[in-house]
Amino acid sequence: MGTVEQADLVVLGSGSTAFAAALRAQEVGKTAVLIEARSVGGTCVNRGCLPSKNLIEAAKLVHDARNPRYPGLAPAALEVDFGALVRQKDEVIAGYRKKKYESLAGGKFRIESGKAEFLDPRTVGAGGKRFTGQAILVATGARPVIPDIEGLSEVPYLTSDLLGSGEEVELRELPRSLLVVGGGYIALELGQMFRRFGTAVTILERSEELLAHGYEPEVGPAVRAILQEEGVEVITSALATAVRRDGEGVVASYLRHGERRELRAERLLIAAGRRPNSDGIGLDRAGVRLGAEGQVAVDDELRTNVPHIFAAGDVVGRERGSQMATPVGSHDGGLVAHNAFSREPPRKVDHRVVPRAIFIDPPLAVVGLSEKEAVAAGHSCWCRATPMSMVPRAGAIRDPRGFVKMVADAETDEVLGVTMLGAAAAEVIHEAAMALRFRARLGDFVDLLHVYPTMAEALKIAAISRRKDPAMLSCCAE
Repeated sequence: MGTVEQADLVVLGSGSTAFAAALRAQEVGKTAVLIEARSVGGTCVNRGCLPSKNLIEAAKLVHDARNPRYPGLAPAALEVDFGALVRQKDEVIAGYRKKKYESLAGGKFRIESGKAEFLDPRTVGAGGKRFTGQAILVATGARPVIPDIEGLSEVPYLTSDLLGSGEEVELRELPRSLLVVGGGYIALELGQMFRRFGTAVTILERSEELLAHGYEPEVGPAVRAILQEEGVEVITSALATAVRRDGEGVVASYLRHGERRELRAERLLIAAGRRPNSDGIGLDRAGVRLGAEGQVAVDDELRTNVPHIFAAGDVVGRERGSQMATPVGSHDGGLVAHNAFSREPPRKVDHRVVPRAIFIDPPLAVVGLSEKEAVAAGHSCWCRATPMSMVPRAGAIRDPRGFVKMVADAETDEVLGVTMLGAAAAEVIHEAAMALRFRARLGDFVDLLHVYPTMAEALKIAAISRRKDPAMLSCCAE
């Protein structure tokens, strides 16, 4: 490698976290270089959020046409040209990547291609070049977990990258059948999507219920019922142990309640979670410490144990209450640039209020503490789930599926968490998030005037149920 190139900020990665840091550094007159081994923009725009939500919405159009909720509307079969859908998805990705990522580079920061790795605590190598900076940010994101399943290395399989563009594992033809190993958000979103496009889908989940960890206990059974009603086969308490080729398809062996069984499918999707991309980038040469799950360990200013090296985004895993989500990385990338270059006091990361959603239909959205977490934190809990059938808007649009659950402190009425499964939940959850941000109480939801009829009224109705039976009230009464 030749001369060492200098920038104020050197970033390993070019996703939302990296761009947020570079743009904030640029605002205060600092230079930055982003080093990317794959497509500029990282996971979200290329392989995750954007392509999946694009095709999930297309699948919803197909499903709604075939299954109108209203008497008087006849089912209509929309012809699905999966290849054309993939091509338009690729166009959306390319346009968004150019507009929101590539076009922003230049001036104070630039993008370099290559696999970045630390050569020493101050130097990063990539593509035959060396870079050094006043501050270095590790923002390499995460990748799919590949479980230890016998024969997996010899069988073609898909991961969450299957919806990417220009990737080795992208899917361009609709499979007749799909076996999904895993029951997390990726498995559920993609499983429902492919079923709606016409693929026979089976989900294998090792836990006793879907979404058994980190969610309210009411969630798993409700989501399972929704998927099964659409024809998705859900098998829980099932541990995949081996896979093998079967002609043009695959056979998977699994254990369930001590009994070994087999499943056949045309394609196999591994959706067993994601893990931080902290390996293979020379962190040992930089002296950076990792956590037990391979995440880069950081303090509440997002510094590693090496003071000039920061880390943020998916690569820090659950450090400091973080979550693997694009908006978390975007927020924290800006915080890194502030702490690295601002003359103002450093800012501490705050992950107390992080709304998140699973884009199944109806969507699931969550913010704050679950009932279990609230009790573990020492709160006396008023915790109640209210069915969506109580919400006028749900009845009006003939979609009463789901529920809303509020978790509040029984002594102060402060709302600590909200879970909503139902139409528009991914939008409504932001009202709950803002309420948690300002430590609102149940009475604040009741006193707030809500547009009628909206799904956001679900929050008001849930809060009313603390002291009254909503079933005995008029449409907008308190």
